[in-house]
Amino acid sequence: MRAVIQRVTSASVVADGVLTGSIEHGLMILFGAADGDTERECDRLAEKISKLRIFEDSEGKTNLSINDVGGDALVVSQFTLLADCHKGNRPSFVKAGSPDKADSLYRYFSEALSKLISGKVENGVFGADMKVSLVNDGPFTIVLDCIEGNIL
Repeated sequence: MRAVIQRVTSASVVADGVLTGSIEHGLMILFGAADGDTERECDRLAEKISKLRIFEDSEGKTNLSINDVGGDALVVSQFTLLADCHKGNRPSFVKAGSPDKADSLYRYFSEALSKLISGKVENGVFGADMKVSLVNDGPFTIVLDCIEGNIL
């Protein structure tokens, strides 16, 4: 499981021409489930993200979590995060989870995160053609991998 977390001042997603999620101050999270991932990884990832101290305090230090600043989250599924590019120039996606399993984990992760943060959690549409817009604050971007319940 892989997540790309970006601290944003705003983010939105349009799926098939319809706005499906929009936030102001908070986190934009791109989420990809790998073959073999489980709800356990979702729980660990959601817990880690809810506690990441990546927002600035009054002294300008990254010392506050999303809950400390009352931020929201926008979660968008993105199987291309699991691309394997080590051979040749065409990415392989064989490590990405099957669509049914990945969609289930995407929904589970969003629900788990919504139970851990005080702000709202909005979503894209799994498998849809989406257009994502965001203003990265900082910029501040972190990539987290969760393998067998361990955050890397």
